[in-house]
Amino acid sequence: MASDVRRALFEHRIMCHYQPIVDFKTGEINKYETLVRMIDDVGNMVPPMEFLPIAKQTKLYPQITLEVLYQACTLFATRSEEFSINLSDSDIRNTHTVSEIIRTITETGTAPRIVFEILESEGIESYAEVTQFITKVKALGAKIAIDDFGTGYSNFENILKLSVDYIKIDGSLIREISSNPRHHIIVETIIDFARKIGAKTIAEFVSDEEIYNTLKKLDVDYSQGYFTGKPMSL
Repeated sequence: MASDVRRALFEHRIMCHYQPIVDFKTGEINKYETLVRMIDDVGNMVPPMEFLPIAKQTKLYPQITLEVLYQACTLFATRSEEFSINLSDSDIRNTHTVSEIIRTITETGTAPRIVFEILESEGIESYAEVTQFITKVKALGAKIAIDDFGTGYSNFENILKLSVDYIKIDGSLIREISSNPRHHIIVETIIDFARKIGAKTIAEFVSDEEIYNTLKKLDVDYSQGYFTGKPMSL
């Protein structure tokens, strides 16, 4: 699989799809999340969970991050919506990756509309380095989101250190919010916390109307999931 990923990078078969993020108040799509896909050598789409772990183990991951960045910034340089890309802790600690991020968002003029989603669920080794990165990109106009918040490593105190603009509520909480009182309470707590620190909330994995309506009543800011829009090419 490592050789497949390496060849896909060389042959430009790493592609981006974009999932709509819908404003609960207006029903409009004004944001997209950039999601990576790989096309194999016979034209089939390979799910990220099959090739990203291999990419991380073989040190190909930084190349994939930058390929996604280049494609997304090129596309949205001519569009008006915000767009997000995912960054891991290892991306932020990679000086070449950070330099390329700064250069690319500056040259394409996309800095005021890009959102960097930091994968807090994977753990952050150095908050000092992450804070330094956030300071750099925010000075250019970029925004920061914490992804998969609400389970695993999630820590409210750590969020306060990072000065985030968006909190993305983990899909494991959203999927059962209509039937699981505990998840309902946790999501309410996250929404209240976000409001108090001036961050917007995005619910992930919104898969049906019942979940959508429950979240709308809770005053979540944005919806993301198959109910409001599947990932697609733009």
